[in-house]
Amino acid sequence: MSNNASQLKDKQVINFLVENRYRFWRHFAFLSGFLILIYNTSFPHRFSGIYEYYSLFSIYILFIIMFYVNIYVLVPLFFFRARYLLYVVLVILLVVTGLSVLGNLIAIFEPYRVGDLSGLQYSKGPYEGVIISFPFILITTTIKLLQKWTKDNERISELRNLTLTMELNELRNQINPHFLFNMLNNVKALIRSNPEKASAVIIKLSEFLRYQLYENNDEKTFLTSEINFLSNFINLEKIRHEDLSVAIQSKTDKRTLNNIFVPPNLFTTFVENAVKHSVDISGKESYINISIEVENKKLYFVCRNSKNPDYPVSGQNHSGLGLANIKRRLELLYHDTYCLEVTSTEKEYTINLTIPV
Repeated sequence: MSNNASQLKDKQVINFLVENRYRFWRHFAFLSGFLILIYNTSFPHRFSGIYEYYSLFSIYILFIIMFYVNIYVLVPLFFFRARYLLYVVLVILLVVTGLSVLGNLIAIFEPYRVGDLSGLQYSKGPYEGVIISFPFILITTTIKLLQKWTKDNERISELRNLTLTMELNELRNQINPHFLFNMLNNVKALIRSNPEKASAVIIKLSEFLRYQLYENNDEKTFLTSEINFLSNFINLEKIRHEDLSVAIQSKTDKRTLNNIFVPPNLFTTFVENAVKHSVDISGKESYINISIEVENKKLYFVCRNSKNPDYPVSGQNHSGLGLANIKRRLELLYHDTYCLEVTSTEKEYTINLTIPV
């Protein structure tokens, strides 16, 4: 509890130092604090009467000019552009020039000095100026640097989020036409050979498009909806390929599956590729076995399909493109918390995917 309170206070302090809405109060606090500091030094009080306030006003205005020249001129033009040596030289020159001008102004009030200011006591004047000016210049430079660092981080974070969102949308939109392209090829092949099956495919396809329209644009969808989508997709493929054997299994409790959310169309590309690899033009029976399990806050997706090395799958470049897209999408969604393994043998092609849920 104390750690949270401490973090909240730290955040409030940082917000006060960097956010534009506190700009007026930030400058007011700085100007007021510095005025109090100057008033409590010994130098202005060495003059009598109204000249005590004249000297105080002169010292205050000159130092404020120095500080704001550093904040709005030297820091942006030299320090932020990595001209550090030139910045240090100009800061020293600024302080020396400022103290020289201050010395000439104070000389006007010499006739109104109080007491003996010779020797060591008088020599404190320049040292007091250096002691005051350099720490405040460092403080103002640090605040300006903190402001820039915070704004740059916010800008980078906003740009990163925008880029990731755009790239995810682009990848997801690439997957949808890829899926639709395969379905239209199926319809085209069936129109001449089996119009009734082609009609059934079109009806199923309308269900898929309805799913794409209402659920694919969401960031997450129910895992059960995704499983149903895959099941319908495979059943649609079985209309074309009667020799295709398909099984989707899960030993995980249904209540657990109903409470899991996943990005839409996360497994579609894998199943599309499984269909392509499993189709055997020789007429032999082929299979696709899919397993989806949830355990220890992780989802395990396994997809195995048969292969016939004597009849290589055509159009593998297209499936390779879909696989590259899904890999990139996984990287954007899960960074390094997912695991994807692709295994290919002479007779079987296997996908093992593990993601956090």
